[in-house]
Amino acid sequence: MPHTTRRSLLVSLAGAALLAGCTDSGGDGGGAEGAPAVSREKRLRAKAARESADLLGQYDRALAARPSLAARLDPLRDEVAQHVKAFGGASRPSAASSATTPPVAEKDVLKALAVAERELAERRMKALAEPETSAELARLLASVAAAGAGHAYLLGEG
Repeated sequence: MPHTTRRSLLVSLAGAALLAGCTDSGGDGGGAEGAPAVSREKRLRAKAARESADLLGQYDRALAARPSLAARLDPLRDEVAQHVKAFGGASRPSAASSATTPPVAEKDVLKALAVAERELAERRMKALAEPETSAELARLLASVAAAGAGHAYLLGEG
């Protein structure tokens, strides 16, 4: 019987060590390693919100320079404002003033916005490959990048 007791003890210790090893490294974000992942996630979201807010400012400046483009740009601008909110940012008010905006050709305004949309969409697609990008954020980045690529296409048709 002592032989069985030792065996039971060894099996129990091995099982306990195995269980401790399985539960200690949990990726649920609750442990010590989860906190840095959460802060990286917040930084990525904040950066995406800032970039969308900057793009929103470009739309505001474009509309100030060329109010005649409002029917074409307002729907795209509204979507960009939704992107800012989706990333957890707040739409900042436009600092542009139509009195200080120099006259610019419509095609140049549209081209500049198309380039900005395309470049931001490309940066967001690259961010998908970052190891700290969670599945949820990756889906949001992919969706917003696709919308940006669509905006670039629509702006380039002009």
